[in-house]
Amino acid sequence: MSVLTITKENFDDQVLQSDKPVLVDFWAPWCGPCRMVSPLVDQIAEERADVAVGKVNVDEQPELAAQFGVMSIPTLLVFKEGKLAQKAVGARPKEDLLALLD
Repeated sequence: MSVLTITKENFDDQVLQSDKPVLVDFWAPWCGPCRMVSPLVDQIAEERADVAVGKVNVDEQPELAAQFGVMSIPTLLVFKEGKLAQKAVGARPKEDLLALLD
């Protein structure tokens, strides 16, 4: 499945109302650690049909970043049944990202 671009306009539909767990990557194009994590997030989107994956550009969506207290990027949030279930801050190996989903 492809990675969704999450905005404040589609957040409720794509994340909170999803029937699958959703991994959301808060990132920015100028962020070095974000560029390290991004390909891993893309791989998870391709490999895990049971999970939805989205990305939030914090420069374009500051309201969403503020809503979830994102102070450092990358921040990865996992939502299950419309509720925040897991949070990780900083670059992580793929195994750690997958563990957030379990």
